[in-house]
Amino acid sequence: MWRLRTLASRILLAVIGILLATVAIGGALDVQLTKRTFDGQYEDRARSIANVVAEIPEIRTALVAKDPTGRIQALASQIARRANASYVVVTDRGGIRYSHPNPRLIGRRLEEPVAVLDGHDHVGIDNGSLGRSANGKAPILDDAGRVIGQVSVGIVESRVAGAVRSQILEIVLYAAIALGVGALVALLMARMIRRATFGLELSELTSLLQDREAMLHGIREGVIGIDSKGRVSLVNDEARRLTKVTGTVVGQQVRDVFPPGRLRDVLEGQDCVRDEGVLTDDSLLVLNRSPVVVAGRDVGSVVTLRDRTELESLMRELHSMTGLANALRAQEHEFTNRLHVIAGLIDLGDFDEASRFIKTETREQLVSAEDLRARIAPPSIAALLSAKMSVASEREIDLVIAPESYLDVGDEDAQILMTVIGNLVDNAMDAVAAQPPPRTVTIDLQSDTEAVVVVADNGPGIAAASLEEIFVDGYSTKSPRGQARRGLGLALVQRLVHRAGGTIDVTGETGARFEVRMPLAPQRVSR
Repeated sequence: MWRLRTLASRILLAVIGILLATVAIGGALDVQLTKRTFDGQYEDRARSIANVVAEIPEIRTALVAKDPTGRIQALASQIARRANASYVVVTDRGGIRYSHPNPRLIGRRLEEPVAVLDGHDHVGIDNGSLGRSANGKAPILDDAGRVIGQVSVGIVESRVAGAVRSQILEIVLYAAIALGVGALVALLMARMIRRATFGLELSELTSLLQDREAMLHGIREGVIGIDSKGRVSLVNDEARRLTKVTGTVVGQQVRDVFPPGRLRDVLEGQDCVRDEGVLTDDSLLVLNRSPVVVAGRDVGSVVTLRDRTELESLMRELHSMTGLANALRAQEHEFTNRLHVIAGLIDLGDFDEASRFIKTETREQLVSAEDLRARIAPPSIAALLSAKMSVASEREIDLVIAPESYLDVGDEDAQILMTVIGNLVDNAMDAVAAQPPPRTVTIDLQSDTEAVVVVADNGPGIAAASLEEIFVDGYSTKSPRGQARRGLGLALVQRLVHRAGGTIDVTGETGARFEVRMPLAPQRVSR
């Protein structure tokens, strides 16, 4: 036994069945309505004929005289033929017939009472001696206005049925056309549904949906689906957590869901993206964007998001440790040179000169370290500056801390300032490293009700057109450094400063100059 296996065939036959039922019911109702309409039309026509006959003087005179010559029958038959009526029956007030298509009934009384004794016209369906007919009745009045008789005109149902049958053919033709058009539309709809579902059946769609939900909400990566019109088609729980998206977003445009920034630019893009770093207010995300093509059609794209905040922090800490190791190596190299001098003086027997050399070098190191600790607090920032000075010395860069610099902040503010100072100083040293001497980076630190950090260099500066772009995450003029991502330092600095309620200004005409102002909590204001 043939069974409906495909969704498209089920929909097709269901639509055709609905069309058949609709056409059949509509046709039956139309036939009934047509029949009632024709009944009403023939009733009005019969009444009009009856009124005309009732007004003929000859009919009235003959009826008063009891029609001894049979003139009423002759006139009634003639009028019936000309008016295409089935019968014209004239009776007196008592119901005695004076005309009838069946002459044998002339002179006999009507089976029903005379209906026009009230002096008004009457219409209806009459089941008389000639069968069912549309009937109209009119009173015959004498000169005094009294009812003296009745004219009954009828059009038998066979004529009404003939008119209805002619209409039924038109109804059947219309129904056939409507059914054909409906079947064609149903077939096209079934094909559209099959194309939209890529030929998958209900069980397959259900299985796919269940698998998709289990996969999307079970993985540790964020997934955002975007259709070909730029609308969000899906977003899993991890993607909501990473992007801080709340509420119903499926069906909305990407630009209406995500704020302006690098994340939205990647989501709205058209090209493939591989391991693109995007910095948000709380996380560093790695994005991959891939177009989705099904059956040769572009149906949108899928974007995956991975939280790389902790890994990037570890890589940056490793980079810092590498910098410190380089600083220690530079100091080792410098101390080795000094030890060679001391060893040479001892070999020459000049012990006094060796003693003076050791005291001078020790005093300079102690003075520099003590001066830095006295002016910069907490010690973590002083240590950071000391390490940067050693790295700068190794790279033959003059890192100068302004003599009037003074900084005293709490530990929480120090964490932010360490990130700000470290990134700005690293960028400044990278900017001047490629140019010939002199290569100078200047740091000026101040704190009162707010912390002020100024880092300037004598490098090539920043073009006016790039002053806004340098804070966009991913923007960098430097070559990649292994797996570490470029273009995140200044973006991170700007986010930290703005989150703390501060500002950052930059100029780049003659070398780059960054000035950061960040308010301090009252309990941490230096005294």
